[in-house]
Amino acid sequence: MIVIYHKKNKVVEVKNGEENVVFSGHNIAKTLFELALTFPDKLIAWCHYDLKSNLNIAEFSFIFHHNKIMASYNPFEKEYLSNAIGYVEESPFIKINKKVSYPTWQMSSNVGGIQASVLAALKHQINAINNFDYFLNSLAKLAMPNGVLCYSEPTLLKDFLDTEKKQRSSDFVLFRFVKQHYKTRWTFLLFLNLFLYERRIAFLPLFFSMFYSKRKLKNDSIIEAIQVESKKEVISNGTIDIIIPTIGRKQYLYDVLKDLSKQTYLPINVVIVEQNPLPYSISELDYILGENWPFVIKHIFTHQTGACNARNLALAEVKSEWVFLNDDDNRFDENLLKDVFTNIKKYGVKAISTSYLQLNEIKTDIFINQSSIFGSGNSFIHSGLLQKVKFNKMFEFGYGEDSDFGMQLRNEGVDIIYFPKLEILHLKAPMGGFRTKPVLEWHKDLIPPKPSPTIMLYKILHVRKEQINGYKTILFFKFYKAQTIKNPIRYFSSFKKQWKQSQYWANELKTKA
Repeated sequence: MIVIYHKKNKVVEVKNGEENVVFSGHNIAKTLFELALTFPDKLIAWCHYDLKSNLNIAEFSFIFHHNKIMASYNPFEKEYLSNAIGYVEESPFIKINKKVSYPTWQMSSNVGGIQASVLAALKHQINAINNFDYFLNSLAKLAMPNGVLCYSEPTLLKDFLDTEKKQRSSDFVLFRFVKQHYKTRWTFLLFLNLFLYERRIAFLPLFFSMFYSKRKLKNDSIIEAIQVESKKEVISNGTIDIIIPTIGRKQYLYDVLKDLSKQTYLPINVVIVEQNPLPYSISELDYILGENWPFVIKHIFTHQTGACNARNLALAEVKSEWVFLNDDDNRFDENLLKDVFTNIKKYGVKAISTSYLQLNEIKTDIFINQSSIFGSGNSFIHSGLLQKVKFNKMFEFGYGEDSDFGMQLRNEGVDIIYFPKLEILHLKAPMGGFRTKPVLEWHKDLIPPKPSPTIMLYKILHVRKEQINGYKTILFFKFYKAQTIKNPIRYFSSFKKQWKQSQYWANELKTKA
């Protein structure tokens, strides 16, 4: 491992173990690229000189367990870019949980590392500017969607006491970053949101940001060529159980079971939770006992409806090392489970998701990357995590339970990796004939809440206030086209009341939990 020690945004020392390495200049980013070419098989790390004694070198081989990992850690309260970045990005990568390994493109100059092979691939794609924090955030923001797995990693440091607060970047840097890494309209939305919610007029930062051009990788597939073979062992016996909640889709579920029966890598158990709200109803799944299956089917029949409840019942029955969260209207080929385990082993991960397209949909996300979403019908997780996470019944019959489950995983230090070549077809089958639309408490309100209270609840639980306010602004403009009130003043008044109602019911759900 090569370590660059820096201070005041300049290289002061480079070490290869105990040996000093000669460097040609003080620009940290340029030195990174130079070292990557000189030591192509090494991990290239950086550390602020004041944190040299806190560098936890013993953990580096565990943290960087394959070639596509970039990790850093900011031990201070404030990130380099201000929280106002939340006005332009809704993703889970903004609000960082610093207690665990957490996926984010927000990198820090305090301490971190990246493989030389990644740097070599990106050398002619990203400018090696003098501002090292900006360089790191820009590199991660561009490379993360294309396959570099980026983390805030607290174990990079040891015995650290937070004795000071590092100064964050200015509005000028923030606007420049937004202009260079997002669509131009987000720069104007940032300006608007700062005025609406912070009463700040950032005219000069907006003006000067217009002189910067958008950054993008010239070759967005270059990361794909880097080989990955994780040193982390996440598979012991390799057994897997499948869970499937179902309601009124007898034939579709049968097709799913047939697909599972043809797998070249067979599951041990398939847990089916069948729901039927009719009080005297019985199971319609006669083929469970009527046919021979190459796995054990555990069948639970309940009159209580609700996806969260059904999935939790099924997860409680899982006995194998891994679990596939499946749905009753999926289709997939015979190699799905085999290919899943191949990729789990290769990347050393405990949660993955697959491509999940409907008929005639075109795949646009084509690189392995850190997913910003979690799907309860196309994901695989290590069953050891089930002691820590479950589907939150606050979201029952609403929206957001999948996203909430994903955030529970991330806050336990488990990243969700998307594999585009693992494919599950989602038929999006019609709802079963005996389904009834639940009447929720807010359905009786004279002022209907906007957005759905469960969506508001998710945001209250998991994102920054700036992200909530940024979402509010976008929803205001989007909803204006869809509703009947065209007078802007009346619409604004109505929207505020609906937003307030949504907040009220979200907090009611939170209180009743």
